Amino acid sequence: MIKVNLLPVKRKKKAKPLPSFLLSTIAITIGVCFIMAYLAFFFSSRLTQKKEQFAANEKKIAELKEKIKAVDDFEKRNKTFKERSEIIEQLSRNKSVPVKILDEISTILPTGTWITAMTVSGDSVSLDGYGFTNTEIVNFVDNVKNSKTFTEVYLVESKSAEIEKVPVYVFKMTFKVKA
Repeated sequence: MIKVNLLPVKRKKKAKPLPSFLLSTIAITIGVCFIMAYLAFFFSSRLTQKKEQFAANEKKIAELKEKIKAVDDFEKRNKTFKERSEIIEQLSRNKSVPVKILDEISTILPTGTWITAMTVSGDSVSLDGYGFTNTEIVNFVDNVKNSKTFTEVYLVESKSAEIEKVPVYVFKMTFKVKA
């Protein structure tokens, strides 16, 4: 026997399938959103890394500038020290020169003549002095010229003067010391 159901049955309607272009558009949109999110995350992390690297480089530059300043200060102090050391060495080498000059001059200085000032500059010597007579000054100049220690002797000036009512001659002379 055949059975027939006369009661209405609720049947589900079949959904219409979505068009394929709509599905592909949704998939592409979702893919582009993921790619954009990934790129935003990637570039923001790179930017953060670059900022950190920049800050580290700035710190390193500041440290290196301090080291450069310290090296420059050291070089300045070293240069000053070397200059002072050279001056001290030169003075120690030349400290006996004035003594030798005075010793030689004292042996050739005639009676009646005296030295008031002596200036030594390198190998050049300048003497100022007095003599009772012009002849004594000329004898002194001749003695200096005949000395084996001095060269290029030149009498710069010899003039008459009066010191405490005593007539004297004032003289100035220059010469060089042989090395």
